[in-house]
Amino acid sequence: MRHLERTAACLTALIAVLATTLPSPPASATATAAYTVWHWNVAGNKMHHGSTSDGMVAGAVASILNRDADLVAFNELCWGQYRSIQAELRSGGWPADPTNYSRFATILGPTPGVCDGNENYGNAIFSKRPLGPASRFTLPSDGSREQRNLLCGHLLDAPRVRFCTTHITPSNAIGDNGQKHNVNQLTFVLDRLEGYGAEGDTVIIAGDFNAQPHYGRLNTWYSSTLDTAHNSGNTGHYRELDDNDLGHCPGYGEWTATGTPSPAPPCAAVQPRAKIDMIFVRQDRIAGPYMGDSLGISTSCTGIPATEKYPAGSCSDHRILFGTVTVTAG
Repeated sequence: MRHLERTAACLTALIAVLATTLPSPPASATATAAYTVWHWNVAGNKMHHGSTSDGMVAGAVASILNRDADLVAFNELCWGQYRSIQAELRSGGWPADPTNYSRFATILGPTPGVCDGNENYGNAIFSKRPLGPASRFTLPSDGSREQRNLLCGHLLDAPRVRFCTTHITPSNAIGDNGQKHNVNQLTFVLDRLEGYGAEGDTVIIAGDFNAQPHYGRLNTWYSSTLDTAHNSGNTGHYRELDDNDLGHCPGYGEWTATGTPSPAPPCAAVQPRAKIDMIFVRQDRIAGPYMGDSLGISTSCTGIPATEKYPAGSCSDHRILFGTVTVTAG
């Protein structure tokens, strides 16, 4: 009996020593997730007139699959094109859940001369992973018949991550509040993103902002840590995934839209065209290296005549923009 008592006492002492010398379990780290983001303003009405068979849809789907994109955004998309992209992505085995991977937000309902006159026209997001409910916010009016919007959806397997798209008006006319319509819409979208951030969400937004990176109206977007010869005076909190490209106008990025803007962009000697398509993430949500790039515009689309802005067969008047980023996800 005394032997058993001595053994029990030794075990008790050993447990006490281990309890004081073994390290405590590490505190749980914030989860992170890496995403490849893909965006394209496809001019679905202006250039394709709602067509699903002229090569734009097939080219978009091929690029999404080739880049193995996780999050996809479209601007200027007709409803029939949206449905065709859904079907082709499903056929390509891209979504993890073939019933819950896309959302659409109407900018303009069926209108003569738009998308063949009988279908909606707007923005869309697609996700490789299942999506939760979408939120659709109408932007301040630019005085046109279009109801521009901000479309956001969160990921079911990372509910603190939201993916959004928007298409800001190009109008510089003055609104009722004395500000330009473009500025009013940029301010509205930024306020909504900051609201999500204050709630603890990480937001990735891709879209056509109709503003160049060096414009003063984007100073409240770009992080104050970004200060280059081509983009300075910033007071915001966001980084654009192409703003660290040392080979293409550092701080500005590579051009995305055809046409020659006036005044000329800051690196006009090497790229006279403008960057107006962006992928933004709040800097304090970025958890590692990031990058962005734009892809040359395919000229394989049929029935697209040449203009002074782009050659015949061009599949859009915008380049595809894609990037990779690791973000905090919890």
